[in-house]
Amino acid sequence: MSFWYAFIDTILPFSWLEPNFMKNALLAVLVAAPLFGTLGSFVVSNKMSFFSDAIGHSALTGIAFGVLLGIKEPMVAMVGFSLILGFAIITVKNKGKSSADTIIGVFSSTSVALGLVLLSATGNFARYQKYLIGDILSITPKEIALLVAVAVVTAILWIFLYNKMLLTNLHRTLAKSRGIPVFATEQVFALLTALIVTTSIRWTGLLIINSLLVLPAAAARFVTRNSRSYLLVAMVISLVSSILGLALSYYIGAASGATIVLVNGAIFLVCLGIGTVGKR
Repeated sequence: MSFWYAFIDTILPFSWLEPNFMKNALLAVLVAAPLFGTLGSFVVSNKMSFFSDAIGHSALTGIAFGVLLGIKEPMVAMVGFSLILGFAIITVKNKGKSSADTIIGVFSSTSVALGLVLLSATGNFARYQKYLIGDILSITPKEIALLVAVAVVTAILWIFLYNKMLLTNLHRTLAKSRGIPVFATEQVFALLTALIVTTSIRWTGLLIINSLLVLPAAAARFVTRNSRSYLLVAMVISLVSSILGLALSYYIGAASGATIVLVNGAIFLVCLGIGTVGKR
């Protein structure tokens, strides 16, 4: 990390980047923001915003099971439970007759309630309340390395599965007719969503993680015309809003994750105005 610290001190000599914890936070958003923009474009296009929200809110349940099983690292328990939950939701959605939002709602409400009951019954709820809000300023080099690993996995999957996921999102029947394994593709998307959401919750907070996914992509839809530009603009909006929100949170002394969401919201309103004017 010493190289990163020296690099930032040289090219970005701003007061808000003087503390090392702010340099760590900046590196984290530079890695995570493109992930949010990329994944968010598919979440919004596939009308799966409720799914990512369900994964985020069920993180406490993963922690609760981790406590019961004696798993010392909460991240391991969260990731493991979110992957199981994501797989179960997509499986039931494909096999069942109920609508997707109904199935997601059932799994989400049940898992959240179970997590709250288990943590409160064992007296551990107050200990893990920090995951509700998150704290990017406390992110460690080890957690940044985990984000980088997730980013590499995401990039590899995107290279090989982008077209398949895009066609599956747009038209499942057409995708099946082209020989695309729709169920497997949806599972990969769901598991990838679960992985990115849970590895980011530690510093974003489970209450706002879904906003970081949805807002950049929703804003990008107002100002783009095709899927490629949509993906690129969503990534840029996510990156710009994350950096601006991080800097602003330092100066006003506010929660970083929530400030980033507010900047995202402001950019969304600007894009909405641009899109509205452009249609006239």
